[in-house]
Amino acid sequence: MGVLTKVATIGQLEPGAAICVEVEGKQIALFNVDGNFYALDDRCSHSGGPLSDGMCDGTVVTCPWHAQKFDLKTGEPQGPLPVHGVTAYSVMVEGDELKIEIPSSDG
Repeated sequence: MGVLTKVATIGQLEPGAAICVEVEGKQIALFNVDGNFYALDDRCSHSGGPLSDGMCDGTVVTCPWHAQKFDLKTGEPQGPLPVHGVTAYSVMVEGDELKIEIPSSDG
């Protein structure tokens, strides 16, 4: 198990919204899709566009720069460009706190 870090409260992220948070030096996009929370690296693997500024359609976010799509659950690309995925992180809800799990760098 990794390190859980509080990044926001539920009230800070309305349904349909996304924000960029920093955890251990990483920029992470945090999404609220109908009360379900997802987290991905904030930078598109194609050109570095901010995924937290992208539009969501269900559990797919579209990069605002070149329309590359990523699955919010897995970080896998959904097209149209041949790029690698981005890291998806576990989001835990504890009370009204949103916490992101960053994998431990220990062996």
